[in-house]
Amino acid sequence: MSTTPGSPPAPDEGAESDWERRRRLAEVFGEGVPEQTSDDSDAREDRPGKGDDWYRDQVPPHHG
Repeated sequence: MSTTPGSPPAPDEGAESDWERRRRLAEVFGEGVPEQTSDDSDAREDRPGKGDDWYRDQVPPHHG
């Protein structure tokens, strides 16, 4: 396959399109992961338990 200088290269015949690649990756890895989940945020007022601030306050001084 020869191309003239300055012309774009011919697409590969076995190359998949962008949507095919995204569909294949979604089948393997699942859909996108949310930026932040409920378990990695501070405790809310309406939810019992201790938030991150409580755990940070409990760190001994020598652990800095």
